[in-house]
Amino acid sequence: MRITDFFDRGWRLNRNGAAFVMDERTYSYTQAGELSCRIAQALSANGFAAGTKVAVLSPNDPLGMICVLGLWRAGCTWVPLKADIPTAESIDLLSRFDCELILFHSSQREAAQQMAAVTPSVRETICFDVGLEPWLAGHPATDPEPPHQPDEVIAIMATGGTTGPSKGVMITHRSMSAALTHMLLAFHYPENTPIVNLAAAPLTHTAGFLAMPALTRGGTVVLIPRATPDGVVDAIERHHVTEVFLPPTVIYRMLELDDIRQRDLSSLRYLLYGAAPISVAKLRRAIQVFGPVMMGGYGQTEAFGSIAYLRPEEHFEDGEIASDRRLSSVGRPFPLLRVGIFEGGRELTAGESGEICVRGDNVMAGYYGDAAATASTVVDGWLLTGDVGHVDDDGYLYITDRKKDLIITGGYNVYPAEVENVVLGHPAVQDCAVVGAPDADWGEAVTAVVELVPGQDVTADELIAMCKAKLGSVRTPKAVDVVDSLPRSSVGKVLRREVRARYWAALEQKI
Repeated sequence: MRITDFFDRGWRLNRNGAAFVMDERTYSYTQAGELSCRIAQALSANGFAAGTKVAVLSPNDPLGMICVLGLWRAGCTWVPLKADIPTAESIDLLSRFDCELILFHSSQREAAQQMAAVTPSVRETICFDVGLEPWLAGHPATDPEPPHQPDEVIAIMATGGTTGPSKGVMITHRSMSAALTHMLLAFHYPENTPIVNLAAAPLTHTAGFLAMPALTRGGTVVLIPRATPDGVVDAIERHHVTEVFLPPTVIYRMLELDDIRQRDLSSLRYLLYGAAPISVAKLRRAIQVFGPVMMGGYGQTEAFGSIAYLRPEEHFEDGEIASDRRLSSVGRPFPLLRVGIFEGGRELTAGESGEICVRGDNVMAGYYGDAAATASTVVDGWLLTGDVGHVDDDGYLYITDRKKDLIITGGYNVYPAEVENVVLGHPAVQDCAVVGAPDADWGEAVTAVVELVPGQDVTADELIAMCKAKLGSVRTPKAVDVVDSLPRSSVGKVLRREVRARYWAALEQKI
């Protein structure tokens, strides 16, 4: 089936109901559905054939989601661009992913024009919230329904690399459909229950994918610009939100609101947390404050959005909040995939630790234009996640380490090499290792450990300011530590894992 079939099911169930709400704007299912059909017809009529790569550059906005539905109806491939990353990075993605069209929000006009001017593959830019109607004039509100196959690529999602540029994860009708089916199974609702999904995190991140199950059931997706603690709580109260995804950092800040226990959050059925490790102590407190609504999730872009989940009831044992061990689990694997723990080519048994590997319909089709990286990541049908962990006798999955050097901070992926390259650009820095240090709020805090050129000096504030200007706030180090020498291998390579281990060992000593 096509991915738009999920939305169309909700359209049939709730034709006049609200599909998207943001501020004072509401789009019914019929308005959203017909607009997406007209966008699809216009794309086809203007020569953007099936398979064309179309970038959408937008902050959270209903029209951005409707554009994605439209390009999918036309058989095009969605390339999500983040509005808060440096323009140069977006230009690189547009070029390497062969994008031909940019659909942009008016707030991103300058960036979109700059991208188009220097990217040869881009042949047109269209502002979708101001002046779109002339482009759509004369195009019918009917679905063009181009021929399709389950394994056609419908999205290319950028993911970083530790030693090179971001790779493009190819998502197909099949892989996204399997992931959405997982979510429909996880988010159970009795018949005739109103469903209201809150899209608080960026739609280019997990929130966009998690809006689709609600739409499939004829529910309403409420969008807010960003996931601020007050904004999230206000939206839950105002719109009677039943489900929301939040990274742990936002949950921590919500718990610190002075009036959080007095706010009416009784409509919530599912508060999904994930994308970063969560503090067990703060998870326990969240259960006490928000009630039996917490649901853990573990996934990767390459195993689209869904590997394992910890259901709300699994946060309890014998009527009490579960043990720290259970709460530290990412849950049991979803049903439409298989999880194996491997070491040295051998599948391990319960309790043994090794690399977490996944096979199933939700696994990516590969990395766009990178056969070598695909071959090293998907082996004999198994996706090698790069995460290390084990499964216990009850089938619960635990992540104990990362084989890769990925830092997950506040729900966002940060790749050390990207930050190191910037830090090393300062003339006073001789060498550098960037690691994730334990942090109560962020899960991991990006930390730069530097050796200085003899006789040179630089302050932490200077390096942090330089990184923020070039990388944005998420990837900027929260701290800079200066050391006499970094640990190195026999050939002089900095041993980043040893640097990281020192921070985590210090934490264990405190415990």
